[in-house]
Amino acid sequence: MEKNRLKAIGLLSGGLDSSLALKIILDLGIEVVCLNLKTPFCTCDSKGKCSSSELSEKFNLRLIRIFGGEDYLKIIKNPKYGYGKNMNPCIDCRIFLFSKAKELMEKEKADFIFTGEVLGERPMSQRRDAMKLIEKQSGLSGLILRPLSAQLLEPTIPEKDGWIQREKLLAIKGRSRKPQISLAENLGISDYPCPAGGCLLTDANFAKRLKDSFLYNEDSLRHIGFLKIGRHFRLPSKAKVIAGRDETENKLLVNLSSPEELKFTVKGFRSTFCLLLGGKTIENQVLASAMCAKYCDQKALDALPVKIWTQKEDEFTIFYAKPLDDKELEFYRI
Repeated sequence: MEKNRLKAIGLLSGGLDSSLALKIILDLGIEVVCLNLKTPFCTCDSKGKCSSSELSEKFNLRLIRIFGGEDYLKIIKNPKYGYGKNMNPCIDCRIFLFSKAKELMEKEKADFIFTGEVLGERPMSQRRDAMKLIEKQSGLSGLILRPLSAQLLEPTIPEKDGWIQREKLLAIKGRSRKPQISLAENLGISDYPCPAGGCLLTDANFAKRLKDSFLYNEDSLRHIGFLKIGRHFRLPSKAKVIAGRDETENKLLVNLSSPEELKFTVKGFRSTFCLLLGGKTIENQVLASAMCAKYCDQKALDALPVKIWTQKEDEFTIFYAKPLDDKELEFYRI
């Protein structure tokens, strides 16, 4: 017997896999409420607008967005099930997300949860044993349907109880995206923004910055925001200097800085903006000024006039700094 008016919570990243899973579930006539987790480490925004929002609007679906803030950072710092290749605690992250989905499922009186996960696609969290562990730890055993790989997995409660016919689900597995791309063409899906999804925690260079940041207790959401921009340098005093790479990053550095933090730029020439995070010692200011001078367009002068100021324009000093040489610069680079 089929259950009348099925309702499901769809975990929607907006990428290819979750887009396909959503289309499959909608084509089965199931009511869907979408859930999206936004973290400081997401890379899947499109032109400033999240692709999950665009997808939910396309199908006229309600989208619930949750933000992984300080509670999420605690998981990143100390994951119970460890990291993947870099700083990606994928199992702990999925447990966090599914636990939130369970709360929403109960609130919405939904029947089950579905995701775009594909068996074997992600080496850490999409193994068969990892999927079972995540389900158990989030209290959702038997209630997570994965339409793209369902025929390769144990039947879920919606299948066992006859709410959904198993033969209408798929048997995709592995890391290749060719089956999903082909399926997208068949289903008329052509505007997915990111076939492989994106998380900065899997990026080796970002992971190196994050490890360094945690080591020096720079672990607030503001500090995480800094990690996404600029060139980063760790000084002998343990202070940090961040140098913007373009006008956009220069503005971000100034906007993210607190009023008392020192900012540096070369007065009278096109220059980077540098931000000093840490002690305002003379030694730190000398090094920060030298780094700032290094990234100035003016190469003819031996020493450049570096303007050091807080966010109050009338409170600044001028320090003449010799540009740091390449070898020393690389020594401090994170």
